[in-house]
Amino acid sequence: MPIMSRRLPTRFCCATLALSALILSGCSANSHDDSARSTPSASASASSGDEASAKPAELIGGGTRMFPDRRMVALYGSPGNPSLGALGEQGPAESVQRAKNLAKEYEPLSKEPVIPAFEIIATVADAVPGPDGDYSNELPLDTLRPLLDEAKKNGVYVILDFQPGAQDFTSQVKEYEDVLKDPNVGVGYDAEWRLAPGQRPLEQIGSVSAAELNESMDYVADLTRREKLPQKAVVLHQFAGSMIQQRETLNTTHPELSLTLHADGHGTPDLKKETWEALQEGLPGGIYMSWKNFYDEDTPMATPEQTYQIDPKPWVVTYQ
Repeated sequence: MPIMSRRLPTRFCCATLALSALILSGCSANSHDDSARSTPSASASASSGDEASAKPAELIGGGTRMFPDRRMVALYGSPGNPSLGALGEQGPAESVQRAKNLAKEYEPLSKEPVIPAFEIIATVADAVPGPDGDYSNELPLDTLRPLLDEAKKNGVYVILDFQPGAQDFTSQVKEYEDVLKDPNVGVGYDAEWRLAPGQRPLEQIGSVSAAELNESMDYVADLTRREKLPQKAVVLHQFAGSMIQQRETLNTTHPELSLTLHADGHGTPDLKKETWEALQEGLPGGIYMSWKNFYDEDTPMATPEQTYQIDPKPWVVTYQ
């Protein structure tokens, strides 16, 4: 089964890697559409009278349930670094306007509200191990703050994207707990850059076990519940079957989280569509599908109309 060509490596745009032999594997024949997926409740049961009486904060656009109550269109990248994606090609205020303009293009095509968003690479896979030896560069909050503040002021949802290298996802996510206490900040897990012992960035496609993702999602769900926050978007990046091991055992039952599988990769429309369909095979219920458009690498890039003609219609559309 064909797959999309791998995404451009984050800060290593000049490197090439022959990975076309990788195929999607371990999938059952079950297909998923929006109507078949279970939708979690808006909030977890309170553990005390005080918690039960507290009104949770709302999401941008109103309410406390992420999907299917809204769709998102996001700019992907890291601040001040154009090579990592469209989000780094301009300053924070200009990025807000660019994300809003993209969302407006999709509004006439959706019965649900379309929310502008940033997917900010908070930890960037690195070719060198660094002082902590994890091959991942954790950006300080001072670097992220201008984008975070501008997003909050202007009604832009934020997804923090993690490329952990040799570190585990849970440990990295915990480093950004203060940011995740914001009701409009979610989490992105980028398994391409999760390295096993002895692996190095760009030498292979990384992978993560469902058990590690479940552990990290347990933490995010607990934080969301303790802080009385609305549902958080959780983005699972994937373009090859090997990237998420034992995917059928992912825990999709946290009412605090709204999960979406993000079909990463670039290529021709036919190749991307085949991968899109293959990634849905064996997908656990309760996970929504999302899509990425590449400005420079798609041949050609889909228009908003073409993107929303994909079945099922993507819940998050990201531009890199």
